Amino acid sequence: MSDTKLNYLGPLPKALPGAVVHDRWWNKIPKAFLVVVVLPTLIAAIYYFLIASPRYVSEARFVVRAPTQTQPSALGVALSGVGITSGATDAFTVHEYINSRDGLRDLNQTGNLREIFGARGADVFSRYPRPWEASSEEGLYKAFQRFVTVGYDSQTGISTLAVEAFSPQEAQRLTESLLQGGERLVNRLNERSSRDAVTDALRAQSQARDRLSEAQQALAAFRNNRQYIDPTRAATESSSLIVALLETLANLQAERSQIASQAPQSPQLAAVDSRIAAYQRQVAAERTKIAGTSGSLASQVGTYEDLVLARELADRELTQATSALLSAEQESRRQRLYLDRVVSPSLPDSAEEPKRLLAVLTVLLTTLMMYGVGWLIWAGVREHGQD
Repeated sequence: MSDTKLNYLGPLPKALPGAVVHDRWWNKIPKAFLVVVVLPTLIAAIYYFLIASPRYVSEARFVVRAPTQTQPSALGVALSGVGITSGATDAFTVHEYINSRDGLRDLNQTGNLREIFGARGADVFSRYPRPWEASSEEGLYKAFQRFVTVGYDSQTGISTLAVEAFSPQEAQRLTESLLQGGERLVNRLNERSSRDAVTDALRAQSQARDRLSEAQQALAAFRNNRQYIDPTRAATESSSLIVALLETLANLQAERSQIASQAPQSPQLAAVDSRIAAYQRQVAAERTKIAGTSGSLASQVGTYEDLVLARELADRELTQATSALLSAEQESRRQRLYLDRVVSPSLPDSAEEPKRLLAVLTVLLTTLMMYGVGWLIWAGVREHGQD
């Protein structure tokens, strides 16, 4: 019996003539597509639609403004061309506070943020701390930055504050607390600016008032010691008195000359001579009073005028210091900032986060792009290898 040689024709279904092979549709999907696109999208859908906890967002809108608009400088005009204005700078100051550790500290004083951000029942990827985060101050600060968002509209100058939480009431309360913290910051900035602007003017006014008081006290002491309210007026009065005395003395001397020429032995001459001598002594005394000794009116007038001049200068300096203080206070009020609420913190009635469908679609589109780029690279490498 001769040996029969058998040839292998493959699996029986494929080898039979006319046989039709039905491959399942998922067997036609590339495994790389399943791993890169389908699996991540499926995981994202399971998480966002079945696991992710709802988060409520409370929003508030506010503006930071000054009562008056000042003429912008050249730098201000240049910065306004790129959207940076004085109002934006003031608003960014409040933004920095809200996003800062100071804002976190002040907010934590109104409630335990660790319990609020780590609410029971919230999924592990949304609450604080997440599996890869440490339960520390730094971790709490990062969670705070995740839950709090603040933005600025350069067209309207309105800032928007949004705070997420796992309950509507907590979201509204945290938003209100942050707004109040921003208002306190603006008030502190106003107080500091006012204090810096007015302190120097107040000090100058106080010094001018002290100098005026010293000048007035020196003038009063001079008047009490010399017993003259106004030595200048006293000297004027003494001069007028001397003129009157000299006029009377001249009349007496003329009368004596007439009597002596008519009756040299007249007994009236002695009386006239006595009166002439008295007037001469009076004139001499008044002249000595005006200018003659160190205590004369002439020397007192010089001292008095110096004291009066010092008082007038001190009074003028006080007037200028008071005017400067008023100007500083007006400038301080003009530069004062105000935080005005446009929209008060809202109480959300439905959860806005996470946006489940959008998140899943984002994962799908991202993985599709990654798969497409990878497939193009692989196709290019394979074509290059065949060449």
